[in-house]
Amino acid sequence: MNHFFPLRFGVKSLSFLLCIATTLTSLHAGEQVVVYSSRNEHLIKPIFEAFQQETGIEVVTHTDKEGPLLQRLKAEGRRGQADILMTVDAGNLWQAKQMKVIKPIQSEVLDAKIPAHLRDPDHTWYGFSIRARTIVYNTNKVKPEQLKGYADLADPKWKDQLLLRTSKKVYNQSLVAMLIAEHGEAQAQKIVEGWVDNLAQPVYSSDTKLLEALAEGAGSVGIVNTYYLGRLLKKHPELPLAVYWPDQDGSGVHVNISGAALTAHPKHEANALRLMEWLAGPKAQAMLAQGNMEYPVTDEAKPADEVVAWGAFKQNTLNLSKAGELQAEAIRLMDRAGYR
Repeated sequence: MNHFFPLRFGVKSLSFLLCIATTLTSLHAGEQVVVYSSRNEHLIKPIFEAFQQETGIEVVTHTDKEGPLLQRLKAEGRRGQADILMTVDAGNLWQAKQMKVIKPIQSEVLDAKIPAHLRDPDHTWYGFSIRARTIVYNTNKVKPEQLKGYADLADPKWKDQLLLRTSKKVYNQSLVAMLIAEHGEAQAQKIVEGWVDNLAQPVYSSDTKLLEALAEGAGSVGIVNTYYLGRLLKKHPELPLAVYWPDQDGSGVHVNISGAALTAHPKHEANALRLMEWLAGPKAQAMLAQGNMEYPVTDEAKPADEVVAWGAFKQNTLNLSKAGELQAEAIRLMDRAGYR
């Protein structure tokens, strides 16, 4: 026997149900975080997809170059939708801080996991992967015992043997800024002038082009980010190129970061903080490091096998905020030294 129970909802009941449905829809729509990123989408998309799968929080990304993203955040102000700014190089994050488009974070998790030299002293930005800018040499032309450090590459013994990328790239601006922080402006300028005197070729537009020229014998040594070498050797393992870790008896290898910060006016702040803390966890750290042959910022993950094979190294632990603080000074110094 079938029983029929007639619906007895009045107008008020129906309105109540519609109100609940609208609220639930709004809550569901709020489960997202918006990221403005200068990182290549193919590198970060798998990481954000893994976060979404674990948490149910959708990651919406908008990618562009660093400059346009900073200007967009500045122009949007409180009307902006971005919750997180993700970019490369501490110099860019320092600039974002000066423009007041990012704000400090309160996170015991991030402070505990991210080493002090890889995060802003005021907790405004944090590094999530490490990129070592080190010396690479042609194994047919140089023996590792002939090498020492960045300053040594200014010695006349390297005349017509050094290859450099253009000074217009922020990676080299940050390197020189850190040389100023370590040695002082006068000594840093002597080092850069020595580099220019020792150039074997005009400066290159990219690290990859520099490495290809180095492998062909256009020079003996160069300064590059190691992940460029990792990518190249993965395609061409026969190339006569090897990593040298400079200044291991002194201040250590110059490192920089890819990092992130909360925007000044996040709409989904709790979700944004959850994503940033997740990025410091072992799964994300492994994906960040191995996806681009970089280094994790924590001990909970390891780099790609090819990177591990280069061996451990001592990092320079000067706080990377100096890379931004002294960036303008570094640019002027490079110009005076004739480093173009």
